[in-house]
Amino acid sequence: MQEKIYLYYTNDLHSNFAQWPKVAEFMKTSKEKRQRNDDSYWLFDIGDHVDRVHPIAEGLMGKGNIDLLNEIGYDAVTIGNNEGITFAHEDLFHLYDEANFQVVCANLQSLDNVLPPWLKSTIQVQTKQGVKIGVIGLTAPFNDYYELLGWHVADPYEVLEKQIKTLTGSVDIIVLMSHLGINEDEEIARRFPEIDVIIGGHTHHLLRNGEQVNQAIITAAGKHCYFAGEVILTWDHQGNKLINMEAFATDISNYPENHETKALLKNLQHAANEKLNKTIITIEEPIRIGWYENTPIMEQLAEKILRETGAECAMFNAGLLLDHFPTGEITLGDIHRICPHPINPCIVELTGAELLEVVRASLTDEFMNFELKGFGFRGKVLGKMVFAGIDVQTDYHPNGKEYVDEIFYQGEPISPDKTYQVVTADSFTFGRLLPEVAKSEKKTYILPTFIRDYLADTLREYYVE
Repeated sequence: MQEKIYLYYTNDLHSNFAQWPKVAEFMKTSKEKRQRNDDSYWLFDIGDHVDRVHPIAEGLMGKGNIDLLNEIGYDAVTIGNNEGITFAHEDLFHLYDEANFQVVCANLQSLDNVLPPWLKSTIQVQTKQGVKIGVIGLTAPFNDYYELLGWHVADPYEVLEKQIKTLTGSVDIIVLMSHLGINEDEEIARRFPEIDVIIGGHTHHLLRNGEQVNQAIITAAGKHCYFAGEVILTWDHQGNKLINMEAFATDISNYPENHETKALLKNLQHAANEKLNKTIITIEEPIRIGWYENTPIMEQLAEKILRETGAECAMFNAGLLLDHFPTGEITLGDIHRICPHPINPCIVELTGAELLEVVRASLTDEFMNFELKGFGFRGKVLGKMVFAGIDVQTDYHPNGKEYVDEIFYQGEPISPDKTYQVVTADSFTFGRLLPEVAKSEKKTYILPTFIRDYLADTLREYYVE
C-alpha cells in the first residue's frame, strides 16, 4: 500500500498582508481537498511572517500575525530573524502565547535559562496510516543581536546532530523547517543523510519544483508569499520507505481573496490603529524632509542618537525618512509611516582613514541613489548621509561634483591612525555598501530601540513648545 503525505508551507511573508487573503484561499482550499480525500496533511510557516514595517505588526507587536496563522489553521512554525531580533525579550517571550500551533526552533536558547512554554525543539506527527514524521526547526544565528536581547542561537549543525540522534529510530521521515538560507540548506542536505525534506526561507529563494541534494528534497517559495509551497511525499508501507518526493511553489497572484481572512485583517487594522493613533506632539508648521539634503530634522535626529548612544560621531542617511510631517497632531502611526524600517543604531569602531573613505563613499551619486532592498531598509533610495559630531568640509570639482576636502573632529583634522566610535544605521554593517563599516571588528548594536523610537524622542525634544 502507498500513502500520499502533503505538506503545505509559507515563508518570508514579511507582513505583506495584501497577499495574505490569497494565501488563505490557497491553504483553505488545499485543506478542504485533503479532508475530502481523507489524506494526511500539515501546514507550516518557515519564519519572518512578522515584519514591523506594517502598521498591524507594529501596533499589535506581532500578535496580529499569530491571529492570522491561527485563523487558517497552521500546524507548526519556526521563527525567523524578524521574529527573533526585532522584539524586546519580553515581547518575543509572549509572542506566541495565543498560538494554536506548535512553535519549533531547536537552536533558540535563553540566556537566563527560562524558555517560553510554547518553544519546542522538535515535534512528532503521525499520518492516518501510521507513518511517523519528525519535524525540526532552525533559525539563523544572529548572535550579535540575539545576545543583547537575552537570547542565544546555537550552532545549527551541532543542534541538528543532537536532534537527529534523538529522532532516529522513533520516526520514519525527518522534515527540517529551516530559516537559515539556501546555502546552509544545501550543506545540511550533504552532511545529514537522515533528513528527507528541507523547507527553507530567509534568503528569499524560489524553487518552483524543488531541488534534489543527495537524498533530500529542498524547497522554498520566495518572499512576500506571492508563491505558496507544497511538498508531496509517497510512502510505501510494504517496503517501509519513501519512494517519491515532489515539491512545488505555486504562483497564487491570480487566486481569489478569502473573505473571512479579509474581514479578520480589517479588524486587526482597526485594533492596530487604536494603538498607533496616540498623539505624541502637535506641530504648527510642517516638518519637511529631503533625501538629498541636510534637513533640520535629519540633523536633529543624528545629534539625538549621537548623544543617547555616547558615540563620538554619527552618520545617518536621509532616505530613512520617507515623508514630510504634516501640520497638526503627530501620532505613533505617523512616526511608523515615515520611518517604518526595523533598523537599530550600531556603534562601529573606525580609524580616521576608514572614516574618511566611508564619508567619501556616502556622498557619491551612486550611494545616494542606491535603491537598497533588504538589511532592514524599507525606503526608496539611501539618500545623502547626514553627520553629527564631525565637521565634513566639502568642495566642488569643475564639473560640479561635490567632494570631501577634510573632516574635523572637535576642531582638529581627524587622524588617519586614531580610532573613532561612529554610530550609524545597522543596515550598513551588512553587505558591501560601506565595506569599512561592515568589516569593522568592533560593533555594538543598540537594541531593542529602533531609529523611529529616537525620531519620536527627537520630535518631543525639538518641537514641543
